[in-house]
Amino acid sequence: MRKLPDASVPRVTATGSFDCVNASLRETFTSLWMTWRRRRAKPTSLASLGMAIGNESRFARLSAMPNNPVLVVHGGAWAMPDDMVEAHINGVRNALAAGWRVLERGGTALDAVEESVVIMEDDETFDAGRGSFLNRDGKVQLDALIMDGGTLRAGGVGCVERVRNPVRAARKILSESPHVYFVAEGAERFAEEHGLELCRNEDLVIPREVERLREYQAKTPTSRAEGAREMGHPSGSAQDGNDLFAPAVHDAAISHDTVGAVALDREGNIAAATSTGGTLNKAPGRLGDSSLIGCGCYADNLSAAVSTTGWGEPIMKLVLAKWTADRIVAGNLPEWAAQEAMNYLKQRLKGHGGIIVLNAQGQVGIAHNTPRMAWALKTVQKEDAGIERGQ
Repeated sequence: MRKLPDASVPRVTATGSFDCVNASLRETFTSLWMTWRRRRAKPTSLASLGMAIGNESRFARLSAMPNNPVLVVHGGAWAMPDDMVEAHINGVRNALAAGWRVLERGGTALDAVEESVVIMEDDETFDAGRGSFLNRDGKVQLDALIMDGGTLRAGGVGCVERVRNPVRAARKILSESPHVYFVAEGAERFAEEHGLELCRNEDLVIPREVERLREYQAKTPTSRAEGAREMGHPSGSAQDGNDLFAPAVHDAAISHDTVGAVALDREGNIAAATSTGGTLNKAPGRLGDSSLIGCGCYADNLSAAVSTTGWGEPIMKLVLAKWTADRIVAGNLPEWAAQEAMNYLKQRLKGHGGIIVLNAQGQVGIAHNTPRMAWALKTVQKEDAGIERGQ
C-alpha cells in the first residue's frame, strides 16, 4: 500500500500551534484588526488584540526554536528479585542507547521509541518479543502500539504469534495504512505484505518460560485465588497470572512485564511506544492495556507521551495513559501526574503498575506502585537508570 505522506495530517508543534503559525504576522494583524472593526469593539479591546498578536508571535518564535531531545524507557514494574536487577538495568540502558543514537543525529521521536522498544523485544530479559510469558496454551501472543504526538497517527497490533518485533508491525500500520489496529492473522498478513518476515511461534518460546508456565499451572487453585484477592480481583480467581505484579510477591520464579519508551525530538514532537507479551497463563486471545490507545500508550504534543506497565485490566478501565495526559493539559507537571496516576490506579481499582511520562517541553515523570520498575532516562545534560522511582 502507498505510504501516507506526513503532510496528509496537520502536525502540531510543541507549543500547540500549527505549522501555519509561521505565516506572515502582517496577515494575522490585518485579520484580527478587521474583526475588531466589524464588531465595533470597545477601545479596551485593543489590549486583547495586542495580546493575541503577541502570543501568535511568541508561538512562531518557539516553533522555530530547536529542542533538546529527551528519551525515557521502562522495562516493566513488578517484584523484581535482586539477582535479576543487573539484567534489567543493562537491558534498559541498551534500549536507551539505541533510541538516543536516533535522536542525536536529528531523527524523529517516532523512530527513537521504535528502536528502543525493538532492543527490549529482542532481549529475553523482558516480557516482549522472544522470551515473553506463555499463554494458557503454551504460545507467545504479542501486542504493541506506537503513536506520533504530532499527528495523532497510531499503529497497533494484538495477539500476533509470528511477528518477532510487534512494534515494527505497529509502525508499518501507522506509516503505511489508513487504519490504526490489526489483530491476530490479519496483523500478521499485513506485516508480511509490508516487508516484515514472519517467524514460527516456536522461535519466540524459550525454555525458561516453558518451565515457568508448567510450575504456575501446577499451583493449587487455592494459591491462585489468594493471589487474585491480593490484587483486588472480585472473583478471587488468578487464572491469568495477575498476582505476578502484587507487591507482596517476591518469588524469583516470577518474572517481568511490558516495555515502553517516550521521546522528544529536536523538532519538538513527542512519541510513545509500548510492547508486551501479556500476563503468564493468560487466556488465548486476551488483550491487555499495552496496545490500546489511551490505556497503555498515548502521545499528543498538546499534552504528553505516556507508556504504562503492570496489571492491564485496571489500567484499561481507567484509560490511564490518557487520564495522565489530561492532567498535563490541566497544568500539572509530568512528575506529579505520574505519581498521581499510580495513586489513582491503586486507590480506585487496587491496581499495580508503573508509568513514564514526557511532555513537549522535555519534562519527565517516572513512577510505580510496585516494589521495583526498571527505567532509564537520557537528556543532553545527563543519563540515569534505576529500579526505583517516585514511590
